[in-house]
Amino acid sequence: MNNRNKFGLIGKNISYSFSRKYFKEKFQKLGLNNCKYDNYDIPEIEEFPFVIYHQEDEFQGFSVTIPYKQSIIKYLDEVEGDAKEIGAVNTIKVTSDNKLIGYNTDVYGFQKSIEPLLKKHHNKALILGTGGASKAVAYALEKLNIKYEFVSRNISDSSLLYSILNKEIIEKHTVIINCTPLGTHPNIENSPNIPYEFLTGKHLLFDLIYNPEKTKFLHEGEKRGTAIKNGLEMLEMQAEKSWEIWNS
Repeated sequence: MNNRNKFGLIGKNISYSFSRKYFKEKFQKLGLNNCKYDNYDIPEIEEFPFVIYHQEDEFQGFSVTIPYKQSIIKYLDEVEGDAKEIGAVNTIKVTSDNKLIGYNTDVYGFQKSIEPLLKKHHNKALILGTGGASKAVAYALEKLNIKYEFVSRNISDSSLLYSILNKEIIEKHTVIINCTPLGTHPNIENSPNIPYEFLTGKHLLFDLIYNPEKTKFLHEGEKRGTAIKNGLEMLEMQAEKSWEIWNS
C-alpha cells in the first residue's frame, strides 16, 4: 500500500451502492483502519473535477457507475486496454504524480462470472440496454466467441427494438443479459419487456442487478427452466480487480 488512503464511487443516485459496503468490509478484514471509501453522488459529470480537487492528493482510486462510465473519460489523462476499446471506464487509478488513468474491470468480472455456465448451444446473445455496462458485456462476449445483438427502446442501426422480439429471435438467442436498471430494488415489479413465454430450458438469463437477489427477469426465466445468474459475483470480481489495479 502507498500512503494514499482515500477511495470513492462516482455515480448518480448511488445510496444503494454495493461498492462502499464491499470495500469498507474489505478494509476491516485487512486491518486497513486508515482507508476510507465514500460515495460521491453527483447530479452531473461536470461536478467530477470538484470531487477530485477536494483533497486531491489523498485519493488512490475511484469506482465509476451509472450513468458516468462513458462521460467521465474526458476528464482522464489516459485510458488503458479494454476500457479504451469499449469506450467505458469503471475504475480510475490516481498515480503518484496525480494522473488519472481509466480502466474497465466489468469485462473481467462478467466474463469470469458467466463462463462456467456456458454450454455449446450458448452461441448467440441478446444484450438488453445500450449503456456503459452493455459495452463491457459485448466486449466480453466477443472474447468468448458469442455473437450478440443489442436491444433498445430507441430505433438505431446497431440494435433491435423490444417491440420486434418474437419467438424466432428469442429461440435463436439462447443467452439473454439484462444491462438495464429495470427490476432494481425498490422497483422490483419492473422487468425488461421481452416475450418471456418463448424461453426454454436451453436459455441462460444473466442479470447485472444483484438487489434483489432474484429479479422479476430471472424469476420469469426460472419458471420456464432457464439457467439464471445475478450480478453479485460479477461485482465482487470486478471490485477485486479494481483493488489490484489501485495497488499495482
